[in-house]
Amino acid sequence: MQVNETKSENLSREFEIAIPADQIEERVLARLKELAKQVRLPGFRPGKAPVTLLRKQYGPNVMGEVLEQMVNETSQNIMEERGLRPAMQPQIEVTKFEDGSDLEYKMGIEILPEIELGDFSELKLERMVAEPKDEDIDGTLERISQAYKTAEPIKSKRAAKTGDILVIDFLGSVDGEEFAGGKAEDYSLELGSNSFIPGFEDQLVGAKADTDVEVNVTFPEEYGSPELAGKDALFKVKVKELQQPIPAPIDDELAKKVGMDDLEALKNQIREDHVEQYKTFSRQRLKRVLLDDLSDQYDFEVPQGLTEREFESIWNQYEEHMKQGGEEDEEDAAKSEDEKKEEFRTIAERRVRLGLLLAEVGRANNLQVGQEDINRGMMAEAQKYPGQEQAVLEYFRNNPEAMESISAPLFEEKVVDFIVEMASVTDKPVSVEELMRDPDEEAEEEEKPKAKAKKPAAKKPAAKKAAAKKPAAKKPATKKKAEDKADDKSEDGAEAADEG
Repeated sequence: MQVNETKSENLSREFEIAIPADQIEERVLARLKELAKQVRLPGFRPGKAPVTLLRKQYGPNVMGEVLEQMVNETSQNIMEERGLRPAMQPQIEVTKFEDGSDLEYKMGIEILPEIELGDFSELKLERMVAEPKDEDIDGTLERISQAYKTAEPIKSKRAAKTGDILVIDFLGSVDGEEFAGGKAEDYSLELGSNSFIPGFEDQLVGAKADTDVEVNVTFPEEYGSPELAGKDALFKVKVKELQQPIPAPIDDELAKKVGMDDLEALKNQIREDHVEQYKTFSRQRLKRVLLDDLSDQYDFEVPQGLTEREFESIWNQYEEHMKQGGEEDEEDAAKSEDEKKEEFRTIAERRVRLGLLLAEVGRANNLQVGQEDINRGMMAEAQKYPGQEQAVLEYFRNNPEAMESISAPLFEEKVVDFIVEMASVTDKPVSVEELMRDPDEEAEEEEKPKAKAKKPAAKKPAAKKAAAKKPAAKKPATKKKAEDKADDKSEDGAEAADEG
């Protein structure tokens, strides 16, 4: 086999490869002899059919199979011999082949960059910590009380107001024709609950018991029933009774309704739930800070193929979001398509770079997701679909891509845990409001005083040695917040590292 490297620029490599005809013929004959033991031809005993006859009948298929095998084997050998770790599948182009002649093909690949990992013990991170207050517990108890509320008739003849419960009969029609699902009797409707189509409840505010009201509304364009979507409708409503909601008393009986022994046990459970929720938010904020720091500290070339693939994914998600009625703020809406694409490419490159970095951390430190971790992840996902748990588990087991969606985020969390454990982390007590606040809003506030004059950010020196495989993916709802979500979707770079 002859190999000629024709290009070596940055992360791009190209080769011209020639495989001698005699090696190809040797493989073809060996494969035909294997077939001779398996196939039956008329007039010949099993295993006795001549190779010449087999070649005539199966030759083209065997030749195609052999060529594919030899291209795969030789291309893999070339990369292994040179220590090349491909970022994506190599691009193969057969440039010359005729039966009985040498096979010539070109191979183009992008390789993964060499990443010098730093000492993560030098990282200094700040973790927001919030503790639940009594008013947080009381607020949750009030919501539970509202969920178990009862209703009692309003004895006065006053008009209905938002918050009241109306017992009504109604009959709906479009163009004078009744439609399925447009009729009910003794229906309890809470005004302000927005449980009916827009405008319906508003027109019942001010109604009194034992009165008839005509309600004119328009079904939303995206309404679930196509025959009603966007149509004007008339509902004839009879208000039979006005009721006022009575929240359930916050006592031991309420606690028992939600499965607790008594009110004190319910309060303790609520407090524990709040603590866990705040820990989750705290970790998310810490992870974001960590990935921002890593993005600032590490600057290396990334494979353009991975970046382009990630950009296409982001752009497609953005277009789909806009088709479904998504909105943009004024600043983003004013930008041209080219400007938006340029920003998305920057985000895509950040995602890939972080993915490759995390992948290298995991590889260097032998971080792996075990089968027990994956099983727990699958069970957690299956529990989101009560009654369908077994079907969900089977789906994951039979779909490698779906299984990857389980293992990737688990691996990412394992890598993040590894780095955080090595870093110097200090806790910062904050209010719950500050912990829950959108980081984008904080960034905007911080930028306001700097609006008049901005200095270019100083680049931090690259770090040196220490610790990932596959991070998880999240969709960018709009371009405005897409860069944030880049922190949670570095998977293409990590996948590439695995392939390598």
